[in-house]
Amino acid sequence: MSTYILEMRNITKTFPGVKALDDVNLKVRNGEIHALVGENGAGKSTLMKVLSGVYPSGTYDGAILFEGKECHFKDIKQSENEGIVIIHQELALSPFLSIAENIFLGNERQSKRVIKWQETFMEAKKLLEQVGLKDSPDTPVMDIGVGKQQLVEIAKALSKNVKLLILDEPTAALNETDSANLLKLLLELKKQGITSILISHKLNEVSSVSDSITILRDGQTIETIETKGEQVSEDRIIKGMVGRELTSRYPDRVPKIGEKVFEVKNWNVYHPIQRDRKVIDNVNIHIRRGEIVGIAGLMGAGRTELAMSIFGKTYGKKITGELVKNGKEIQANTVSDAIAHGIAYVSEDRKTYGLNLIEDIKRNITMSNLKRISKNSIINENKEIQEAQFLREKLNIKTPSLAQLAGNLSGGNQQKIVLSKWIFTEPNILILDEPTRGIDVGAKFEIYTQINELAAEGLGVLVISSELPEVLGLSDRIYVMNEGRITGELDRAKADQEKVMRYMTGSGGASRENAN
Repeated sequence: MSTYILEMRNITKTFPGVKALDDVNLKVRNGEIHALVGENGAGKSTLMKVLSGVYPSGTYDGAILFEGKECHFKDIKQSENEGIVIIHQELALSPFLSIAENIFLGNERQSKRVIKWQETFMEAKKLLEQVGLKDSPDTPVMDIGVGKQQLVEIAKALSKNVKLLILDEPTAALNETDSANLLKLLLELKKQGITSILISHKLNEVSSVSDSITILRDGQTIETIETKGEQVSEDRIIKGMVGRELTSRYPDRVPKIGEKVFEVKNWNVYHPIQRDRKVIDNVNIHIRRGEIVGIAGLMGAGRTELAMSIFGKTYGKKITGELVKNGKEIQANTVSDAIAHGIAYVSEDRKTYGLNLIEDIKRNITMSNLKRISKNSIINENKEIQEAQFLREKLNIKTPSLAQLAGNLSGGNQQKIVLSKWIFTEPNILILDEPTRGIDVGAKFEIYTQINELAAEGLGVLVISSELPEVLGLSDRIYVMNEGRITGELDRAKADQEKVMRYMTGSGGASRENAN
């Protein structure tokens, strides 16, 4: 058998007006973890869709060899029959079915069109043990967290006798503990002889578990780095990804901080279904003009719940407390109220809450403030194009035209559209929830630059992030949350990862250090 389980030779894939892959070559050894990295739009997901048959044979140029045989997959079913299974970033599980039903969906254990339920649940239990998931196979998927759902997806892949497992941003939505557990599982699968291709923007994870790293840039293969069990520096990988060295992950900034522009006082929020469960407990925070304020906390600390409850009470019940803007109490009981008061919220889930994926870029940008481009309820299309084009250039949205559908763009460009949409409302307060989730380092730097520019223009910016280096690198001041409470407030000069983590875990007591 060949040393390589997979060879992709001279793969070229063209879409109307765009060459997504240009003579790409990829070799993956048997039994290794092979990382595939590159900026958003570099062609990583497109290459894997070519491999898995999402883009069928005949729609691209080049050759695919799997286990030494040339393959011409017409659909994803054919690639799965050969043992190639891809797990996409957006999990393909049905929330209303049980874990066992999801594992064997489309691959049912049956006889004469009758499901063999006992066999289904017994095999599911074995697969769950293999991936380290202790939940019962009859548990509905809606009742388990995202980290466990990732394990269900892997169990589903194992049920198909997987030989090559492809994971597209598997830890993007996971906290540090779940991410660590998933990476351990990949190493266990490697011991069992299963080969993995890992697509990730988290370069620390890539360098820690991968045997080889292939870098794509602008649809072309730049190089493959052999790690040989040694951790490759993130700066080394970044240089290949962006074609230059990033001397600083965060752009330089000299803040010009003014008076208090927004305050949240004695804010309490209860769970929308479990009405006696308090999710936000007596939170007090403030933002000054031109200031970037970070909120750090572990998964479940209440950060997103706080942001959504502030933004038009889109989360929670029995909400009490005050919102104060420029010294005066305001009422923001709906999203329209919040927007009218100059508050904007960029959701952590851009595809569900931030974008209309089947609409073009132009309309996605302007839909949040149609009054600005219309008169007597009639949209001025020329003005709409001008405004959208201005923001497209300002945020460097990489696309052939404004008519491109948002769903066809990379994650980084999609996030820039969401940010453009809310800038178009001309806010005074901008809340950013996980603004760089699932985005490569180059696009991250561009987003950071835009955040700094918005603060320089006088906006008060609130940034929620699960990445501690990001909170520390961006923020002038940091609030730390644990179990719905503010457990710490730190000035940038006083903050470090260890101190913030103590407050995140509730072991640091309540403290406000030089943050007035």
